[in-house]
Amino acid sequence: MTDDKDVLRDVWFGRIPTCFTLYQDEITEREAEPYYLLLPRISYLTLVTDKVKKHFQKVMRQEEINEIWFEYEGTPLKWHYPIGLLFDLHASNTALPWNITVHFKNFPEKDLLHCHSKDVIEAHFMACIKEADALKHKSQVINEMQKKDHKQLWMGLQNDKFEQFWAINRKLMEYPPEDNGFRYIPFRIYQATTERPFIQKLFRPIASGGQLHTLGDLLKDVCPSAITPEDGEKKTQIMIHGIEPMLETPIQWLSEHMSYPDNFLHISIIPRPTD
Repeated sequence: MTDDKDVLRDVWFGRIPTCFTLYQDEITEREAEPYYLLLPRISYLTLVTDKVKKHFQKVMRQEEINEIWFEYEGTPLKWHYPIGLLFDLHASNTALPWNITVHFKNFPEKDLLHCHSKDVIEAHFMACIKEADALKHKSQVINEMQKKDHKQLWMGLQNDKFEQFWAINRKLMEYPPEDNGFRYIPFRIYQATTERPFIQKLFRPIASGGQLHTLGDLLKDVCPSAITPEDGEKKTQIMIHGIEPMLETPIQWLSEHMSYPDNFLHISIIPRPTD
């Protein structure tokens, strides 16, 4: 991969200032103060909110505490989506801090997966990495790794250790020089205005004529409604890690540098604010 390490670091260390507030109908023994936290964009809510959980449990009766879940403006937040994706999709044009409501009752079974332990997060994370490598290298790289390498990827994410994670992840971002890129790009496109969870299909980073495909090419092929006609008004924002990359950016470069730790490019398409 081309070594733009500063980009990798900027992506890894992206943070969202967040204010957690207990839902007003939760029964407490004394007033629950809000809890402030800088959330890492690349991680998962259930992986980085132990302190939030402990903070609110202190003011609650034991019998009132069930599985914790989070909500933003009425939308339950899917813990198996990376935090940065959740923010980009639901809250990117709101003032900071991000205001998240904490619940311990009435778990929304239809909207959320249960997450009873860190093992569930690890299993989901590793399944995504394996799926991404099946697309990129026919699973050859991940299958050649040892169990301890898989563990190092997970521990790097869990403990927020950039060097530890990238020592192994670097191998997943390589490809034979004669190929000029991955076999297919692992990506998912999410739209704030639709019920469909996401769009995902096979897309090659290199065109048949040898030229590099761009982010714009991907969107034209997979989600043409996101592209503004030349004479039209721009109605959408295309967000990855809280920024709007230029549509001319090669998709191979984005895949190497702006994928989440699960090795997917998570692309949000949201309505442009009308202010």
